[in-house]
Amino acid sequence: MPETTKTIPTDVSKTNRRKKLLITLAAVVAISAVSASAYGLLYGSHFVATDNAYAAVEVAQVTPSVGGTISEVLVTDTQAVKKGDVLVRIDQTDARLALAQAEADLGRATRRVKGFLANDSSLNAQIAARDADLKRADAQLRSAEADFERAQIDLKRREKLSASGSVSGDELTRAQNAYAAAKANMDATHAAIAQAKANSNTAISSREANAVLIAGTTVDTNPEVALARARRDQAAVDLERTVMRAPVDGIVAKRQVQVGQRVPAGMPLLAIVPVQQMHVDANFKEVQLKKVRVGQPVTLRADIYGKSVVYHGTVEGFSGGSGSAFSAIPAQNATGNWIKVVQRLPVRVKLDPAELQKNPLKVGLSMSAEIDTRGKN
Repeated sequence: MPETTKTIPTDVSKTNRRKKLLITLAAVVAISAVSASAYGLLYGSHFVATDNAYAAVEVAQVTPSVGGTISEVLVTDTQAVKKGDVLVRIDQTDARLALAQAEADLGRATRRVKGFLANDSSLNAQIAARDADLKRADAQLRSAEADFERAQIDLKRREKLSASGSVSGDELTRAQNAYAAAKANMDATHAAIAQAKANSNTAISSREANAVLIAGTTVDTNPEVALARARRDQAAVDLERTVMRAPVDGIVAKRQVQVGQRVPAGMPLLAIVPVQQMHVDANFKEVQLKKVRVGQPVTLRADIYGKSVVYHGTVEGFSGGSGSAFSAIPAQNATGNWIKVVQRLPVRVKLDPAELQKNPLKVGLSMSAEIDTRGKN
């Protein structure tokens, strides 16, 4: 009896094959989901990233401390300069004249104070002379009083004798004249004593007034000389400031000054961008910053170089407020119609100086940043 072969219908075979494919696809999807969840939970959740980041730096403004006319400009935009390089010169004519005047004032003040010191000795000598005049006047007064007393006695005697005719009229007249002369001399001596006392008091007052000007000081430490010296030093500093130098190493930017321009003190002339001190301001959403701490490592890329260049930095600090809080027109959230908007907080990232030197950045260039929150906490 011939062997019978069992034939499976074609539709059943296709159905089985479809079931196997669906089961395989479901298994792949499940494995992928589990893998993605495990990756996100065990690894990806430790990273926060943003492409809202920009290179930044504290730009050094170059402004004149003194006003004047620009005589020379030695740099142009994009030029690299070193700290101390001469950038701009202001005409020095006015500053030199001011310095010469201040030096003359200092010399005059020094001579005046030396005169005060010399006057002190002179006034002491004058006081001694006035004391001697007063003593001489006292002696003259005693002599005048003695003469007056003698003349008074003589006159009284002559007057008594004149009544009896023992003394002639002429002798009596001479006695009266002698008395009058002695009295006048005594009065003059009193006046001389008063004048001598006044002269002595004047000399003492002059010495005291002069002593106030030099008390506790020397020529160098006298306030008048110190003031003149300070003005001379200020004039010297102003002369030196007519030459403006680069405050830091960097690139010249925003040059706004031309030769012959009259500039006031404080007017911005140009800026120096210290590209070697560049950092990154990364603006993260507030919901991303729960685990971010200062010191955590950051991986960065710059759009200018593409993904091939990677920078390594660290979180250096957080801004004191969100970007909207410091905007020109802050959001008025206390209004009737309010829509919650997720805010971004600037995070300052310090870059590796070696990597920055190898691949320099410029202010404002777009960056992407990724923080590893497993780092230092």
